[in-house]
Amino acid sequence: MNTNTSSTIEVRNLVKRFGTVTALDHVSFATKPGELFFLLGPSGCGKTTLLRILAGLEKEDEGQVFLRGKDVSQLAPYQRGAPMVFQNYALWPHLSVKDNIAFGLVEQRVPRRDIAARVTQVLNRVGLKGLGDRNPGQLSGGQQQRVVLARALVMNPDVILLDEPLSNLDAKLRHEMREEIGKLHRETDITFVYVTHDQAEALSLADRMVVMRSGHLCALGRPFDLYHRPPNLFCADFLGESNLIKATVTRSSGGQLTLQTPFGIWQAVYTYSTPPAEGTTVTCLIRPESIKLGASGAGANKFKAGVQQHHMNGATVTVQLQAAGQALKAALANDYRLGLNRSETADWSVEVENTVVIPET
Repeated sequence: MNTNTSSTIEVRNLVKRFGTVTALDHVSFATKPGELFFLLGPSGCGKTTLLRILAGLEKEDEGQVFLRGKDVSQLAPYQRGAPMVFQNYALWPHLSVKDNIAFGLVEQRVPRRDIAARVTQVLNRVGLKGLGDRNPGQLSGGQQQRVVLARALVMNPDVILLDEPLSNLDAKLRHEMREEIGKLHRETDITFVYVTHDQAEALSLADRMVVMRSGHLCALGRPFDLYHRPPNLFCADFLGESNLIKATVTRSSGGQLTLQTPFGIWQAVYTYSTPPAEGTTVTCLIRPESIKLGASGAGANKFKAGVQQHHMNGATVTVQLQAAGQALKAALANDYRLGLNRSETADWSVEVENTVVIPET
């Protein structure tokens, strides 16, 4: 059998049905050893079902799961060595923090002395030093999530599976724990597979990620690439804010397209494997932060637009624009000298490299 031993996890043609609903439709991918790999998508796209199949908590209808090059499709969860971090913590309320962390080691009959040493080490690693004798109910939500992470880390696994681990935390704690998870990952050689619907978590933490929709894998790659060069319309619209503009291709040359847009003739780059033909109607993606105030920049796409409204978000100012019957959103650095007025018409521009034509599907 030709398994991919260079990957920690490999899934091949996974199919999962619940009655007449197909939750996963021939999904395949492989993770790299030691990477922080995200499964991202809207609610109901199949990402948690996929994670539960990796953990052995759900059984696939078709396909195979490999861990470390070994087919584990028929193995029980405890035989896979891939602990799962749940969003609802799943801690034993009657056990102390250190006993919760040690539970898996006790089940594996690890010697007591070794258990004590490993639990102490992992408590220090997750920032819970001195809290081992407390019960979970005496801890904050963020501390309880650290216990859950410690319970997985203490097993020294090759893989840790995380199911929306920060969804029960408030915004401030979520940001803190996001940083903590990134730090813990960097300190280990463990592959993390992380499910979320939160784009900020995925874009800020992932080494690579898949974007899922309706049981299908519709994109796989580095966050930077998927954000700036999305391979399809769903990925472009789902990842971050987007301005989507219809245009017609008038010329294709040297990897660059000439377009007839509502604002005039523009130049654009494309993510198609081959350029769309002349006369084709296409969708052009422009991220709000790529729209600049002023018409400066040789070769940039320029247009005039009226300011409908604007509001501050702290470091940035969001500006609603109207140009040639098209609503646009710009995100500008919050500068005291910005001086935008409602109903004012101004010059704006977008660099050609930030004007991206993407496939519809």
